[in-house]
Amino acid sequence: MGLGPLMVDIEGVELDAADRDLLAHPSVGGVILFSRNYVDPQQLLRLTASIHALRSPQLLIAVDHEGGRVQRFRDGFTRLPAAGLLGQVYERDSARGLQLAAQAGWLMAAELCSCGVDMSFAPVLDLDRGNSQVIGDRAFHRRADVVITLARASVHGMRDAGMAAVGKHFPGHGGVADDSHQTLPVDPRDLASFEVEDMMPFERLAGDGLPGIMTAHLMVPAVDAQPVSFSHHWLTTLLRRALGYRGAVFSDDLSMHGAHGVGTPLERALAALAAGCDMALLCNDRAAAEAVADSLHSPADAVRASRLARFHNRGAPAREQLESNPRHVSARSALAGLDPAPELDLHDDNPA
Repeated sequence: MGLGPLMVDIEGVELDAADRDLLAHPSVGGVILFSRNYVDPQQLLRLTASIHALRSPQLLIAVDHEGGRVQRFRDGFTRLPAAGLLGQVYERDSARGLQLAAQAGWLMAAELCSCGVDMSFAPVLDLDRGNSQVIGDRAFHRRADVVITLARASVHGMRDAGMAAVGKHFPGHGGVADDSHQTLPVDPRDLASFEVEDMMPFERLAGDGLPGIMTAHLMVPAVDAQPVSFSHHWLTTLLRRALGYRGAVFSDDLSMHGAHGVGTPLERALAALAAGCDMALLCNDRAAAEAVADSLHSPADAVRASRLARFHNRGAPAREQLESNPRHVSARSALAGLDPAPELDLHDDNPA
């Protein structure tokens, strides 16, 4: 049985019978974890091992673990700085900023991989235009060239630790003030405006072979009448064909209010997959996840399977070995003091 096109969540810190039934469904291909699923690294390792034991090929285990406001696992993990802090360092000292971005990417990925997590939805490729609170310092910088430079360093660090990166939120969420967790943001700009700035990080990293991209629940009426996550024009005509992107495309959470206008959960999932997503996220609605899983009839797709296979954890040292690794010690030391102990993200139970 291959990986299905649906990524779902679980309720607690260990699997119950209902979780096991859902995760065994052929329509399911992945699990996203939240803070409610975490106690400490030992518990997380037991949980990920139990999830991986359910299926072959193993289900993908994901988390939003960028740093700053969006870091799901805290106690027992290094507190990572927000990307915007790395951008600030880069402005003062470009060489140091570049080194810190690579170290932060490696450290984040190494610690997650050592606990059995396959992937983190990072880095953020949006631009910090100063009008989006939900993006804000999650973005590396206002300038596309700086975002590209620091994101590349972060992606390389993640890759060195055995984790494939997922850039988000295509084609750029930084130009709107509204939060897609609460409503559907509308960006009034035309395609040329996106191409000259917001899409540049996605285009350049796509050219580098970026393994994954996550879509934005964003409406751009000048480009298409459908929100990006459900738009064949955005995801297939522009992302796949115009930009030549060959990696995996993940939808943002279809339970977010920004996705509700497309229809029922099943209609959203079908629309996202038809538009060009390889995997659709559906979180914090168990009844909907079960109903969608039962109703999806997705045939085996060798291309999709190949894209998703890149995200399996490529092996990591045990946590005890990692903590004594000189690279781990050096990265922790370099990043210490950059993060001013941020509060948890406002949407801690939603993908970010």
